[in-house]
Amino acid sequence: MAKGGKDSHAPATRLVTGGRSGDFADHVVNPPVWRASTHLYPDCAALREGVKSNEDGRFFYGRRGAPTQWALAEALTELEPGAAGTVLYPSGVAAIVAALMAVLKSGDVLLVADNAYDPTRNTAMGILKRFGVEHRFFDPLDLDAFASVFCDRTRAVMLENPGSLTMEVCDIPALARIAQAKGAVSLVDNTWATALGFTGLQHGCDIAITALTKHVGGHSDLMMGAASAGERWYRRLRQTAQQLGHVVSPDDASLALRGLRTMSVRLKRETASALEIARWLEQRDEVAHVLCPMLPGSPGHDLWARDFTGGCGLFSFVLEGRDDAARCRLVDALELFGIGYSWGGFESLALPFDVQPVRARMPWPKEGWGVEDRCGIRLSIGLEDAGDLIVDLEQAFAAMDQG
Repeated sequence: MAKGGKDSHAPATRLVTGGRSGDFADHVVNPPVWRASTHLYPDCAALREGVKSNEDGRFFYGRRGAPTQWALAEALTELEPGAAGTVLYPSGVAAIVAALMAVLKSGDVLLVADNAYDPTRNTAMGILKRFGVEHRFFDPLDLDAFASVFCDRTRAVMLENPGSLTMEVCDIPALARIAQAKGAVSLVDNTWATALGFTGLQHGCDIAITALTKHVGGHSDLMMGAASAGERWYRRLRQTAQQLGHVVSPDDASLALRGLRTMSVRLKRETASALEIARWLEQRDEVAHVLCPMLPGSPGHDLWARDFTGGCGLFSFVLEGRDDAARCRLVDALELFGIGYSWGGFESLALPFDVQPVRARMPWPKEGWGVEDRCGIRLSIGLEDAGDLIVDLEQAFAAMDQG
């Protein structure tokens, strides 16, 4: 390992050292929690001078943050090569909405990957539509058709990798190159892998968005989002967030910093357990398809192996010839898996899902599947023992077929 600065450090090291550059760094390990809505100036001259700058690290007013939030933003920026800065938001959805509002205006066209997170779709069909932005869904796996979706009003492309629920991996570098050639901004929801497993800006995107609620928080006790970008778009993100009044609490920022320090080891453990469970599910007669790009032989695995340096505990599977009642019996019988919408915490979760209502361009069931292969279940694998989780799944399969 080369010496000589933080840029030479591995990401796992940057998780520990990031955001610890303030005056406190020589005295305490963790940045203090600065709870302050009002920042004071020594005199009128300093007050007027403060208006002239808009940077993290400069006191102004609580809505622009203070050392606790600045430390978190700095640490996240250091994880995203090519980023000039990171803006924090009160939730992952807030990060998506505000980032899109930073690059779009009335009359523009937004292209949305058809396998994007449902709230992302709702943003396009809801608030952005009301503000005069037209949306078009596209299949991110069809590179040949992608270029034809653009028009002279297309200003942005919203990507997600892998796709929500169904876990398709798309060729982000190729999609981003086409978008750039067409003069469009590319944004990627990178919550699944985080910057530890996929560096969105290095792979060609202009803005990388992460729901810090998930892996960064890691303990299912905070809501937060972030968007990182190069100099041009970082300034637009910051200005838009401030105009929308977005701010995160210092207490939540402190919790996110705490989670960030252990994120690498948690992701490795969750990924290893998820792969063990995915392999076990592949052998089950009750399972038609395992949707896990980390699994060799799975659709998208080659792209995942090419572009990703890590994964996480989130994947899905589809039941073989069962109906919703059977699926619910399985999920209800689970004892170690909670039933809930989030993921990325220390605990395992299971969620039944139906894709048909949230797809416009990508068929479900997928091409080559049987018509009955539609009952999906998403698993978020936590830090429990993988063997115990497999035993729990095994008894739940038995309960499913006893109904």
